[in-house]
Amino acid sequence: MSVSVEVRDLSIVFGSGPAAVKVLPGVSFSVKPGECFGLVGESGSGKSTVLRCMSLLTDFWKGDVGINGRSVRDIPLIERCRTLQMVFQDPYGSLHPRQSVRTVLNEPLVIHKLDDREERMRCAITDVGLPVSFLDRFPHQLSGGQRQRVAIARALILEPALLLLDEPTSALDVSVQAEILNLLQRLRDERGFTYIMVTHDLAVVDHMCDRFAVMLRGEVTEILPHEAIATNGATHAYARELIGASLEYEGVR
Repeated sequence: MSVSVEVRDLSIVFGSGPAAVKVLPGVSFSVKPGECFGLVGESGSGKSTVLRCMSLLTDFWKGDVGINGRSVRDIPLIERCRTLQMVFQDPYGSLHPRQSVRTVLNEPLVIHKLDDREERMRCAITDVGLPVSFLDRFPHQLSGGQRQRVAIARALILEPALLLLDEPTSALDVSVQAEILNLLQRLRDERGFTYIMVTHDLAVVDHMCDRFAVMLRGEVTEILPHEAIATNGATHAYARELIGASLEYEGVR
């Protein structure tokens, strides 16, 4: 099942008094059911903070995040975890080093009191292109790409409708990046997920996303279709500069 997402006037302040820093002045965008929506921009522009607010990993923000017209704050925790999941940037840090893959995948099934756990784990691990025997391996026995596949399997095992992807390939080698992106694309085609993806790489946006928002200093400067990358169809100066730099880099590679 796909879901729509509405983010309206999302803002957050870190610190207090004279030292307070407004990281997101008021971010707004919408995502259609089954769409892959990208967030791009320089480091520190607030992209990952948006995902952390949407998932309530950071909860002291103002504004509204709606999933199918329902505020994320009004969705009970158990239901929210079944609706949205997040895949983090670092496959080395997002898995517990002393827990086997089986333990990693079984834990959410136990928490949510789901049955057929062994079958669900087998399906989850094979869906991400790993053999069932990997259930008994530990993170140190896996490559970076394999760890990220396990992290994706962990996110998928509760069958969410919305996946928040925080630079899911940036810590991986280029060849492995392509494998993970193709995996995410296949899963989206098969299951109709709604994706919101943070990335620095406009080539990833061009490959994965239907539309993308360019962020600068916590604000959305422009929202564009992915076709605008090839022709640099942006109108905002920063967005044009960002796309132009990416095209120049791709041209000399």
